[in-house]
Amino acid sequence: MTETVEAARAKFACPACGGEAVWNPAKRALVCPFCGTESPAQIDASGAIVEHDLVAALRAIPDSSRGWDRAARQVRCQSCNAISVVDPSRQAQNCPFCGSAQLVPYEETKAAFRPEGVLPFAISDTAARDGIRAWYGRLWLAPSALKARALTDTVRGVYLPYWTFDAQVEADWNAEAGHYYYETETVYVNGQPRVRQVQRVRWEPAAGHVSHFFDDDLVCASVGVQPALVRGIEPFPTHALKPYDAAYVAGWVVERYQIDLVGAAQRARATMDAKLNALCAAQIPGDTYRNLSVRADYSQQTFKHILAPVWLLTYGYGARRFQCVMNGATGAIKGEYPKSPWKVALLVLAIIVVVIIVMTIGGHQ
Repeated sequence: MTETVEAARAKFACPACGGEAVWNPAKRALVCPFCGTESPAQIDASGAIVEHDLVAALRAIPDSSRGWDRAARQVRCQSCNAISVVDPSRQAQNCPFCGSAQLVPYEETKAAFRPEGVLPFAISDTAARDGIRAWYGRLWLAPSALKARALTDTVRGVYLPYWTFDAQVEADWNAEAGHYYYETETVYVNGQPRVRQVQRVRWEPAAGHVSHFFDDDLVCASVGVQPALVRGIEPFPTHALKPYDAAYVAGWVVERYQIDLVGAAQRARATMDAKLNALCAAQIPGDTYRNLSVRADYSQQTFKHILAPVWLLTYGYGARRFQCVMNGATGAIKGEYPKSPWKVALLVLAIIVVVIIVMTIGGHQ
């Protein structure tokens, strides 16, 4: 099943002027952008975030967990293939992910799963712009013109789709543990004997057991943001998740997951296996190891679908386009940027000079 992008937009009327109030991260409330009136979010605090049984869900996923329970209009970007769901009364002018105006209507064949939880924006738009501008200022290799522009006027807030996975794992491992030792041997250089120490490895069998609980391992289901950039701003503080309520996403774009539950579960298991191998390897005594074998038993496997906040900046410089993202909860930043060929050349020249100096000093000793 191929899933695509959405933005869920629910309307919350301002009690003063009737305008559409939106969630304000700085004030942690719904605020009318027209008259500034703050209104209670009316969020149901009694809700609970439920971890769903993964095995049962993969066998039979109920349709009752699908849809946003809100009217929405979906549009697909013909440039980056992101699909955004917007308020039916408003026309989307540009793709929030790549900035393209090439948007066409999109009809979904099957509704998406509703998010189980949402991590509300904690970083305001002003703080996001200031943070990205400061980040640009620290990029020594970036062209000076880029730093001067900063390009923060086009920063957009977006909720990215994530799957989280939990699992208890019991694993037995065995391997060959290598212990370094040294032997002295004599070699002849230009007819002269020289004594040197040679490293050897003594191999011994080793075995052990690892018990570990994976808690909220994240799998990003976005295609609107490049995977390397998303990984650069993780993790998200999932302990601060709130039960999903449309008030949190009022006025914000929400990307619909592109990776379905089956694909996400496969990625999560591969990630867990890699982490488990590292945990087992850390238990192996000695200095090195080989032939590590791990036999794992996974249980208590659960999942949930959540929304995580990011500030997104997509901009063009020359003929290329670049992205910069900020974690909307922690402020972590990761981005792409053009490199000045002159500054790169100066850096390479400086490295060459340092290498020559070091070799010259070493040759005189």
